Amino acid sequence: MIQCDDLRIGLQNVLKQIDFDLLFILSDTNTATLCLPLLQQTGLIDNACLIQIPAGEANKNLDTLASVWTNLCEYKATRRSLLLNLGGGMVTDLGGFAASTFKRGIRFINLPTTLLAAVDAAVGGKTGIDFHGLKNEIGAFAPATAVLIDTAFFKTLDHANFLSGYAEMLKHSLIHAYDEWQKLLRFDLETIHYPTLSALLTTSVKIKEAIVASDPKEKGLRKALNFGHTIGHAMESFCLEKRQPVLHGYAVAWGMACELYLSFLKLDFDRDQLSETVRFIKTHYGTFAFNCDHYDRLYELMLHDKKNNNAEEISFTLIKAIGDIRIDQVVQKSDILEAFDFFREFC
Repeated sequence: MIQCDDLRIGLQNVLKQIDFDLLFILSDTNTATLCLPLLQQTGLIDNACLIQIPAGEANKNLDTLASVWTNLCEYKATRRSLLLNLGGGMVTDLGGFAASTFKRGIRFINLPTTLLAAVDAAVGGKTGIDFHGLKNEIGAFAPATAVLIDTAFFKTLDHANFLSGYAEMLKHSLIHAYDEWQKLLRFDLETIHYPTLSALLTTSVKIKEAIVASDPKEKGLRKALNFGHTIGHAMESFCLEKRQPVLHGYAVAWGMACELYLSFLKLDFDRDQLSETVRFIKTHYGTFAFNCDHYDRLYELMLHDKKNNNAEEISFTLIKAIGDIRIDQVVQKSDILEAFDFFREFC
């Protein structure tokens, strides 16, 4: 990860270190309008081939992936070519997977334009697409050659997309340390102070990078990063089924509220810290609208989660205390339904 205050200097330094023949820029329709001009101002991509895809999670699919491969073919990309993924998590996930599979793998740089991508999708080497209504069902571990983070891009975000990324930062604090959790809860989300945000972001990314470095293929400790995602991904997939998509970070926030309750139920997580965190989530992320008639479908979606050790049980990452992670926690259906009840009553 390279954090920079000057996009031109940061990108120039990265490109100098890479021997490539052709440069490709992948953006979606949103980042092409809001973020590509900032990149073009650097004067470093004048000869790049631009590939544009539709924006939105609904387009993170095989058809869009094939269109990227087709463009790479038509522009005569080689194994020495370089792909720069300019966008949020959808672009970095799909672009990274396209690069990792084209000609058995070309190099790529992630230039995240959303807070969510900077702290989550662009860092850690996970790439992929959604398939058959399931999040990131097809993909590969393929680390980017570099990840270049410039907070100037985050000023293009609406508040909801900013909060989406902040949820992942909150997750990192919960699996890391009490002091960091306190800082995240106290940060003013209405009047954003970008120098303070930059410092919080640096710590958040370093938390993830340290975990990924120790377990790149998710055999053990890296499962800590799944906190909030087992239920969160089910909620996100459920909303996609209903054609009422929600931002990833919102689903993760709701998932964390439920999984903190499971941590309280199974591991005696502190009741006051549970209440404080869930109150923060309710204040900033609202609630996920569902009722008991939807419980079985959510549970069924959770059974498809890639993190499960078998098809009959659902495995969670839970926390006994802030910074005290417990992976591979099998939870019974009755407890999961109780967590749903808690969420609906509290939020």
